[in-house]
Amino acid sequence: AIDAGELLLFCQPKVDMRTRRFCGAEALMRWKHQRRGMISPAIFVELAESSGLITPLTQWVLEAAFDARHRWHEAGFEQPLAVNLSARDLHDPRLVDRVQGLMSAWGIREGWMQFELTESVLMSEPATVIDTLGRHRDLGIELMLDDFGTGYSSLRYLQQMPVSSIKIDQSFVRRIVDDPESAAIVRSTVELCHALHKRAIAEGVEEVAVWNALEAIGCDAVQGYYVGRPLPVNEFPAWARASRWSQPAPSTAKT
Repeated sequence: AIDAGELLLFCQPKVDMRTRRFCGAEALMRWKHQRRGMISPAIFVELAESSGLITPLTQWVLEAAFDARHRWHEAGFEQPLAVNLSARDLHDPRLVDRVQGLMSAWGIREGWMQFELTESVLMSEPATVIDTLGRHRDLGIELMLDDFGTGYSSLRYLQQMPVSSIKIDQSFVRRIVDDPESAAIVRSTVELCHALHKRAIAEGVEEVAVWNALEAIGCDAVQGYYVGRPLPVNEFPAWARASRWSQPAPSTAKT
Protein backbone atom coordinates (compact mmCIF):
# COMPACT_ATOMS: atom_id res chain seq x y z
CA ALA A 1 0.00 0.00 0.00
CA ILE A 2 2.82 2.40 0.86
CA ASP A 3 4.90 1.59 -2.22
CA ALA A 4 1.87 1.63 -4.54
CA GLY A 5 0.59 4.97 -3.25
CA GLU A 6 -2.71 3.47 -2.10
CA LEU A 7 -2.83 5.20 1.30
CA LEU A 8 -5.04 8.26 1.77
CA LEU A 9 -5.23 10.82 4.56
CA PHE A 10 -8.65 11.69 5.96
CA CYS A 11 -9.49 13.73 9.04
CA GLN A 12 -12.38 14.05 11.49
CA PRO A 13 -13.22 17.39 13.16
CA LYS A 14 -13.34 18.23 16.86
CA VAL A 15 -15.52 20.97 18.33
CA ASP A 16 -15.18 23.02 21.51
CA MET A 17 -18.40 22.63 23.50
CA ARG A 18 -18.36 26.10 25.02
CA THR A 19 -17.86 28.07 21.80
CA ARG A 20 -19.45 25.52 19.38
CA ARG A 21 -16.50 26.19 17.10
CA PHE A 22 -13.85 23.95 15.57
CA CYS A 23 -10.85 23.21 17.77
CA GLY A 24 -8.94 20.84 15.49
CA ALA A 25 -9.12 17.53 13.64
CA GLU A 26 -7.71 14.02 13.92
CA ALA A 27 -5.78 12.61 10.97
CA LEU A 28 -6.98 9.16 9.91
CA MET A 29 -5.48 6.78 7.37
CA ARG A 30 -7.45 4.92 4.73
CA TRP A 31 -6.19 2.23 2.37
CA LYS A 32 -7.79 2.28 -1.08
CA HIS A 33 -7.06 -1.30 -2.13
CA GLN A 34 -7.19 -2.04 -5.86
CA ARG A 35 -9.54 -5.01 -5.38
CA ARG A 36 -11.04 -4.68 -1.91
CA GLY A 37 -11.82 -0.97 -1.98
CA MET A 38 -11.49 1.22 1.10
CA ILE A 39 -9.95 -0.56 4.10
CA SER A 40 -10.20 0.87 7.62
CA PRO A 41 -7.04 1.37 9.72
CA ALA A 42 -8.74 -0.76 12.38
CA ILE A 43 -7.79 -3.67 10.13
CA PHE A 44 -4.43 -2.80 8.63
CA VAL A 45 -2.73 -0.94 11.49
CA GLU A 46 -2.76 -4.08 13.65
CA LEU A 47 -1.26 -6.02 10.74
CA ALA A 48 1.43 -3.35 10.36
CA GLU A 49 2.31 -3.58 14.05
CA SER A 50 2.53 -7.39 14.05
CA SER A 51 4.59 -7.48 10.82
CA GLY A 52 7.05 -4.77 11.86
CA LEU A 53 5.80 -2.30 9.24
CA ILE A 54 4.34 0.25 11.67
CA THR A 55 7.44 2.48 11.43
CA PRO A 56 7.20 3.14 7.66
CA LEU A 57 3.42 3.48 8.06
CA THR A 58 3.89 6.11 10.76
CA GLN A 59 6.49 7.87 8.63
CA TRP A 60 3.96 8.03 5.78
CA VAL A 61 1.18 9.49 7.91
CA LEU A 62 3.53 12.01 9.57
CA GLU A 63 4.77 13.27 6.21
CA ALA A 64 1.21 13.41 4.82
CA ALA A 65 -0.15 15.20 7.90
CA PHE A 66 2.65 17.79 8.10
CA ASP A 67 2.25 18.43 4.36
CA ALA A 68 -1.52 18.84 4.79
CA ARG A 69 -1.11 21.21 7.75
CA HIS A 70 1.24 23.35 5.69
CA ARG A 71 -1.33 23.43 2.87
CA TRP A 72 -4.01 24.50 5.35
CA HIS A 73 -1.83 27.39 6.42
CA GLU A 74 -1.19 28.39 2.80
CA ALA A 75 -4.98 28.42 2.29
CA GLY A 76 -5.51 30.61 5.37
CA PHE A 77 -7.06 27.81 7.41
CA GLU A 78 -5.60 27.47 10.90
CA GLN A 79 -6.65 24.44 12.93
CA PRO A 80 -4.41 21.93 14.76
CA LEU A 81 -4.13 18.49 13.17
CA ALA A 82 -3.58 15.41 15.35
CA VAL A 83 -1.65 12.25 14.40
CA ASN A 84 -1.87 8.93 16.25
CA LEU A 85 1.35 7.34 17.49
CA SER A 86 1.77 3.74 18.63
CA ALA A 87 3.88 2.36 21.47
CA ARG A 88 6.43 1.10 18.94
CA ASP A 89 6.67 4.59 17.44
CA LEU A 90 7.49 6.15 20.80
CA HIS A 91 10.27 3.60 21.38
CA ASP A 92 11.88 4.51 18.05
CA PRO A 93 15.02 6.52 18.94
CA ARG A 94 14.85 8.31 15.58
CA LEU A 95 11.29 9.62 16.00
CA VAL A 96 12.09 12.97 17.63
CA ASP A 97 14.69 13.82 14.98
CA ARG A 98 12.25 12.87 12.21
CA VAL A 99 9.54 15.05 13.68
CA GLN A 100 11.95 17.95 14.11
CA GLY A 101 13.04 17.53 10.49
CA LEU A 102 9.44 17.57 9.25
CA MET A 103 8.68 20.69 11.28
CA SER A 104 11.63 22.45 9.70
CA ALA A 105 10.87 21.22 6.19
CA TRP A 106 7.22 22.31 6.25
CA GLY A 107 7.62 25.41 8.40
CA ILE A 108 5.39 23.99 11.11
CA ARG A 109 4.91 26.34 14.06
CA GLU A 110 4.13 25.67 17.70
CA GLY A 111 0.56 24.49 18.23
CA TRP A 112 -0.06 23.47 14.62
CA MET A 113 0.35 19.72 15.22
CA GLN A 114 -0.86 17.34 17.92
CA PHE A 115 0.03 13.74 18.76
CA GLU A 116 -2.49 11.28 20.20
CA LEU A 117 -1.35 8.18 22.07
CA THR A 118 -3.09 5.42 24.01
CA GLU A 119 -2.45 4.31 27.57
CA SER A 120 -0.77 1.16 26.25
CA VAL A 121 2.34 3.17 25.34
CA LEU A 122 3.29 3.01 29.04
CA MET A 123 3.23 -0.78 29.24
CA SER A 124 6.97 -0.93 28.45
CA GLU A 125 9.64 1.45 29.76
CA PRO A 126 7.28 4.23 30.90
CA ALA A 127 10.16 6.51 31.93
CA THR A 128 11.57 6.41 28.38
CA VAL A 129 8.17 7.10 26.85
CA ILE A 130 7.49 10.02 29.19
CA ASP A 131 10.90 11.49 28.32
CA THR A 132 10.18 11.13 24.57
CA LEU A 133 6.81 12.79 25.00
CA GLY A 134 8.43 15.66 26.87
CA ARG A 135 10.86 16.20 24.00
CA HIS A 136 7.96 16.41 21.54
CA ARG A 137 6.15 18.84 23.80
CA ASP A 138 9.29 20.99 23.86
CA LEU A 139 9.16 21.09 20.05
CA GLY A 140 5.73 22.75 20.31
CA ILE A 141 3.57 19.70 19.68
CA GLU A 142 0.49 19.30 21.87
CA LEU A 143 -0.02 15.81 23.32
CA MET A 144 -3.30 14.00 23.99
CA LEU A 145 -4.11 10.70 25.70
CA ASP A 146 -6.48 8.70 23.50
CA ASP A 147 -9.12 6.03 24.33
CA PHE A 148 -8.92 6.77 28.06
CA GLY A 149 -10.55 4.13 30.24
CA THR A 150 -9.60 1.12 28.12
CA GLY A 151 -5.89 0.86 28.98
CA TYR A 152 -3.77 -0.09 31.95
CA SER A 153 -1.85 2.98 33.02
CA SER A 154 -1.86 4.03 36.65
CA LEU A 155 -2.89 7.45 37.90
CA ARG A 156 0.74 8.04 38.83
CA TYR A 157 1.79 7.79 35.20
CA LEU A 158 -1.18 9.88 34.12
CA GLN A 159 0.03 12.60 36.46
CA GLN A 160 3.53 12.43 34.94
CA MET A 161 2.55 12.36 31.27
CA PRO A 162 2.94 15.79 29.59
CA VAL A 163 -0.49 15.67 27.94
CA SER A 164 -2.86 18.63 27.74
CA SER A 165 -6.03 16.68 26.94
CA ILE A 166 -7.61 13.31 27.65
CA LYS A 167 -9.97 11.69 25.14
CA ILE A 168 -12.71 9.59 26.76
CA ASP A 169 -13.29 6.33 24.90
CA GLN A 170 -16.45 6.13 22.81
CA SER A 171 -17.53 2.86 24.45
CA PHE A 172 -18.50 4.93 27.51
CA VAL A 173 -19.60 8.10 25.71
CA ARG A 174 -22.15 6.41 23.44
CA ARG A 175 -24.00 4.91 26.43
CA ILE A 176 -23.99 8.03 28.58
CA VAL A 177 -27.73 8.72 28.10
CA ASP A 178 -29.08 5.21 28.78
CA ASP A 179 -26.49 3.63 31.07
CA PRO A 180 -26.02 5.23 34.53
CA GLU A 181 -22.70 3.44 35.06
CA SER A 182 -21.27 4.76 31.79
CA ALA A 183 -22.53 8.22 32.70
CA ALA A 184 -20.79 7.97 36.08
CA ILE A 185 -17.52 6.92 34.42
CA VAL A 186 -17.64 9.81 31.96
CA ARG A 187 -18.56 12.32 34.67
CA SER A 188 -15.76 11.10 36.93
CA THR A 189 -13.26 11.24 34.07
CA VAL A 190 -14.23 14.81 33.21
CA GLU A 191 -13.80 15.78 36.88
CA LEU A 192 -10.41 14.03 36.98
CA CYS A 193 -9.27 15.87 33.86
CA HIS A 194 -10.20 19.22 35.31
CA ALA A 195 -8.57 18.41 38.66
CA LEU A 196 -5.35 17.68 36.74
CA HIS A 197 -5.77 20.87 34.66
CA LYS A 198 -6.37 18.95 31.42
CA ARG A 199 -9.13 19.19 28.82
CA ALA A 200 -11.70 16.39 28.52
CA ILE A 201 -12.60 15.37 24.97
CA ALA A 202 -15.41 12.87 24.32
CA GLU A 203 -15.17 10.51 21.35
CA GLY A 204 -18.05 8.85 19.50
CA VAL A 205 -20.65 11.63 19.86
CA GLU A 206 -23.31 10.75 17.32
CA GLU A 207 -26.50 12.45 18.52
CA VAL A 208 -27.64 15.65 20.20
CA ALA A 209 -28.80 13.84 23.37
CA VAL A 210 -25.23 12.71 24.00
CA TRP A 211 -23.94 16.24 23.31
CA ASN A 212 -26.40 17.70 25.83
CA ALA A 213 -25.45 15.13 28.48
CA LEU A 214 -21.76 15.90 28.00
CA GLU A 215 -22.41 19.63 28.12
CA ALA A 216 -24.26 19.21 31.42
CA ILE A 217 -21.25 17.57 33.08
CA GLY A 218 -18.76 20.11 31.74
CA CYS A 219 -16.96 18.21 28.97
CA ASP A 220 -14.66 20.52 27.02
CA ALA A 221 -14.75 19.18 23.45
CA VAL A 222 -16.26 16.41 21.35
CA GLN A 223 -15.56 14.35 18.26
CA GLY A 224 -17.94 12.09 16.35
CA TYR A 225 -20.54 11.88 13.59
CA TYR A 226 -22.71 14.55 15.27
CA VAL A 227 -19.89 16.99 14.62
CA GLY A 228 -18.76 15.55 11.30
CA ARG A 229 -17.70 12.36 9.54
CA PRO A 230 -14.13 11.76 8.35
CA LEU A 231 -13.39 13.33 4.98
CA PRO A 232 -10.30 13.80 2.77
CA VAL A 233 -7.89 16.13 4.51
CA ASN A 234 -7.61 18.49 1.52
CA GLU A 235 -11.42 18.92 1.48
CA PHE A 236 -11.63 19.76 5.16
CA PRO A 237 -11.03 23.55 5.03
CA ALA A 238 -13.84 24.17 2.51
CA TRP A 239 -16.21 21.87 4.40
CA ALA A 240 -15.34 23.50 7.71
CA ARG A 241 -15.90 27.04 6.45
CA ALA A 242 -19.41 26.08 5.27
CA SER A 243 -20.25 24.10 8.41
CA ARG A 244 -22.50 25.23 11.25
CA TRP A 245 -19.47 24.84 13.54
CA SER A 246 -17.79 27.83 11.91
CA GLN A 247 -20.71 30.10 12.81
CA PRO A 248 -21.17 32.10 16.04
CA ALA A 249 -22.26 29.90 18.95
CA PRO A 250 -26.04 29.64 19.48
CA SER A 251 -27.59 30.24 22.89
CA THR A 252 -28.18 26.50 23.34
CA ALA A 253 -27.18 23.21 21.70
CA LYS A 254 -30.59 21.60 22.30
CA THR A 255 -31.83 21.74 18.74
